Order: sequence, then C-alpha cells, then structure tokens
Amino acid sequence: MRILPGNRLNFVLDDPIHAGKVRRLYAWPDDRILMVATDAISAFDHVLPTRIPDKGAILTQLSLWWFDQLADLIPNHVVSTEVPAEVAGRALVVEKLEMVPVECVARGYLTGSGWAEYQASRSVCGVPLPDGLVDGSKLPEPIFTPAIKAPLGEHDENVDYATIVRLHGEQLAGRLRDATLAIYTRAAELAALRGIILADTKFEFGLRADGTLVLADEVLTPDSSRFWDAAAWQPGRSLPSFDKQYVRDWLAHDSGWDRASTPPDLPDAVVAATRERYLEAFRRLTGREFRPGGSPS
Repeated sequence: MRILPGNRLNFVLDDPIHAGKVRRLYAWPDDRILMVATDAISAFDHVLPTRIPDKGAILTQLSLWWFDQLADLIPNHVVSTEVPAEVAGRALVVEKLEMVPVECVARGYLTGSGWAEYQASRSVCGVPLPDGLVDGSKLPEPIFTPAIKAPLGEHDENVDYATIVRLHGEQLAGRLRDATLAIYTRAAELAALRGIILADTKFEFGLRADGTLVLADEVLTPDSSRFWDAAAWQPGRSLPSFDKQYVRDWLAHDSGWDRASTPPDLPDAVVAATRERYLEAFRRLTGREFRPGGSPS
C-alpha cells in the first residue's frame, strides 16, 4: 500500500471508491472527490494491457483548458488542482455530485453509430434527418442523441429524447439537452478557429444539492469527442481523427485479435503514434505545448 501526503490527510492510492476503465475516484476531505486519470486506454469495451504514456495528464489538462473556455456557460465540478505529487497533472479535486446516468451526446456531423443508424432509418436517436447524407456529412444543425449508461464492459444504449423524459422528467431532460447543445456549439466554434472539426462529443452532468446542473468528468477530449482536421474533411471518405481510432484500427485489422480473448499488447509504434495524436489535439486546441505534471495555463 502506498501512502501519499495529501491535503490534511494520508492519501491511500490503492483504495479507490470507484474504478472505471481509465479513471479512479478517491474520497477527499470536505466531502470532495479526487479524480485521477490513468494512462489506460480502452477499445471495443476492453481495457487494453498496454498504457499510453502521459495520456491521463494530457486529457486532464485539456479538460481544464475547456472548463475555462466554458465557465460562462455552465458551472463545472473542479475545486482544485492541488493534489498529491505522485498524481500531479493527472488529477483534480472535484465536487461530489449526484451524477445523472445519461451520456449526453451532441452530433454536428454524421458518423460512427449515428451513420449506421441513419442508413437503416434516416434518423438518429429518433431525430429525423434528410436523405442524401453520407458518412462524414455535416448535419443541418447539431442534434442531441443521448445514451443510457451501461455497466462497465457493456455498450451504452442509444435512446431517443422521449426516453430521457420518461426516465428523468421533462424539466431535467430539457436542461440536459439545452446544456449539451449550447456547450457543443461553443466548443465547435472554438475548434473551428484552430482548423479542427468537432464532429461529435459526449458530456456528463451532475446535480448539486440545490439542483444546479454541473458539467463533470472529462470534457471535450479525444477520448470523449471525435476531432477531425478541417483541411482534410471530405464527406464520404475515411476521416482520420485525433483519438484512439488508430488503436481500434490496429486491433480490428492487423492484430489478429478475435475480441473473445484478452486483448493483445500494443506494438511500440502504435503506442507512439497514438500518443502523438493526443498531443497534437492538445497543441492545436490550446495553442500550447504539453508539460507533464503541469497545467495548460
């Protein structure tokens, strides 16, 4: 067991209150939570055995940058970046919220699971779309396409807005939809200024005791969003993204993995190329170089 000096306590790194695919949550004084992003990477609902160096810190620092850009739109859960030295740069002290169990997805472009659904129904999550769209098409306007969060290791279930109303009430469902689309619109505009298309993204929200809706978890990172190079955007063609798609492609086409067994180790070249994609997204969006253990400011 590793004991780290923390703020007013001995912090036990081996005793999380929750362990997700790539994040660990720990109890913190004053009813707060320490959220630590690891270097783990997941694909096809598996956590891979190979880590991507600095990934956790890159995503944490990019989230902090985005929280600053969105501060006038919605409160966020960040309380402090003062954390134990061993997790500096990759951890945040955050509010303890009542998390809303909905993946709040905004799509400005048609791709991924949305493209698959469109081909079958000419709609995505109950939102009708015009004929003639192709993979990578820009939508007439951004749409809210929520999903119900599934247990660890299972796929989240895409649902229509009416399902969110039924599960959480019309008022909260409307707040989730409106906040999701407002944040997406702001983020897409900022990304466009940097030559990047924000094709789609997902947010998580929590509620304070007084009912305030708060943006939580990570935000607008390559793990939660699909970023494309605007200069290379051509609807109907393969669109490389600044995320772990490189890993997915290697697993699906080159690794020989059958998905029913333990995932294989990633080759060094795949690790290096994936890390560089995360770094490029960080540099282009923030206009700064990544500093391990530091912050984007």
